[in-house]
Amino acid sequence: MPHTSIALVTLLAVLVYFWMAAMVARTRRRVGIFAPVMTGDPTLERTIRAHINTLEWLPIFLPSLWLFAIYWNSPVAAALGAVWIVGRIIYFVGYRAAAGKRRLGFAIQAAAASALAVGALGRVIYLLVTAGAS
Repeated sequence: MPHTSIALVTLLAVLVYFWMAAMVARTRRRVGIFAPVMTGDPTLERTIRAHINTLEWLPIFLPSLWLFAIYWNSPVAAALGAVWIVGRIIYFVGYRAAAGKRRLGFAIQAAAASALAVGALGRVIYLLVTAGAS
């Protein structure tokens, strides 16, 4: 079970995304603006945008998380994945409050995702180069 922690981080990321979707629905009910309308209340607009932005980052985060774990180090990948999740939560909560309050969470999650992606890419390149040298 070498990647159990990565599976847990993956499921937690999905659950956080589901929580964000529930927050969009809750905000819609609170402000009385229902789908398919996307505008009309600033809090709703920021909530939807924060939710969608998380979706935009999932295809960057998830493959990077798994490739880092497979080719480099599973516990480090899990730790970086947990940091990404915390960053996304901070981003979401901040963005809902005010657009300018999203920066810290964005920086945290971007740093974690970048470390995962660059680490995975670097390790794959290293393995390709060393395999070709032997």
